[in-house]
Amino acid sequence: MSSVSYQKLFPKYFKQVIKLANEVHGDGYLNDKSMADWAARGISYNINCGYIALLDDNSTTTTTTNDKKLIGFRITFAAEHWQADKWCCPDLWQIAKDKCCYFKCNTVDEKYRGLGIGKKLLQLSIAAAKQQGAQAGVAHLWKQSPNNSAVAYFTHCGGKLIKSHPDKWYEESKQGYHCILCGNDCHCEAAEMIIYFD
Repeated sequence: MSSVSYQKLFPKYFKQVIKLANEVHGDGYLNDKSMADWAARGISYNINCGYIALLDDNSTTTTTTNDKKLIGFRITFAAEHWQADKWCCPDLWQIAKDKCCYFKCNTVDEKYRGLGIGKKLLQLSIAAAKQQGAQAGVAHLWKQSPNNSAVAYFTHCGGKLIKSHPDKWYEESKQGYHCILCGNDCHCEAAEMIIYFD
């Protein structure tokens, strides 16, 4: 396999990130407006905790960034740039909300899963979030992922289950998000999880 490199998430990669996100998670998951918003939420104290994974592969004719194919990304919100909503249980976190970043999205191209790319993206985001002052990170993991792999991966990386939330993405599915399993009537369940940083 060609080598994988990791870089900060910057605007020149947005179109490739949107394309991969919508292929993996369903049409309408990301668009130009939400992409710019999500990326901006990851920056605090001039530290960016969003990352991408690039594959050196000059032979490919698919989406490329110069001569590198974008095969994964991690979007993380800085602790002060997100609001806990009804799908969050901050009184169960054991850490103040203003010390918790939010792991918004981790996506790896299906052809390159199982190679440690998602784990590496998470580790890079955690290191940056710690520099921003975060002591933990919260996420909502998609329980209907194949073989519940999203929860398994996050657990393997140190994630602890807080609570399960049915219908987490239902409202989004009524506003243009097309779930790859449920279409525009999403009833997928989310596992609210937390990773405590050392």
